[in-house]
Amino acid sequence: MLRRTFVAATLVSGMFAATTAMADGHSKDIVDTAVGAGSFGTLVAAVEAAGLVETLKGEGPFTVFAPTDDAFAALPEGTVEDLLKPENKDKLTAILTYHVIAGKVMSGDLSNNMMATTVQGGDVTIMTEGGVTVDGANVVTADIEASNGVIHVIDAVILPK
Repeated sequence: MLRRTFVAATLVSGMFAATTAMADGHSKDIVDTAVGAGSFGTLVAAVEAAGLVETLKGEGPFTVFAPTDDAFAALPEGTVEDLLKPENKDKLTAILTYHVIAGKVMSGDLSNNMMATTVQGGDVTIMTEGGVTVDGANVVTADIEASNGVIHVIDAVILPK
């Protein structure tokens, strides 16, 4: 079963202040919060293609390291399109669940060189020196609360080892 691992990221003010304000009421779940932000279209499409919408709208709580549209665009050309094909659903699901940790983990729970087990089953490494990273992806906004967890925005797509 899933282990609870406490992980988080530091809050960086800026780009997603509107999203944070919108999520402050915690009335929207993780999926609706991501949709409302407007910068997670690719992530939302991938979650839909993988059949994970109902899971991420569920009770949770979940901690999601959410890559932006720009993060997906930085992948090699054709990667996203290939992953969205029905025959690649298992691979897409593995990648997406590698971005999720069971439990609601806020930035105050973080320590350097911390390992966290993802829903996919692999471990991500959290570093805090010189800025917060998750498997090398920079956390650009943290602690966007939702009714069923929290979103930490990252600038790259992280891949299972």
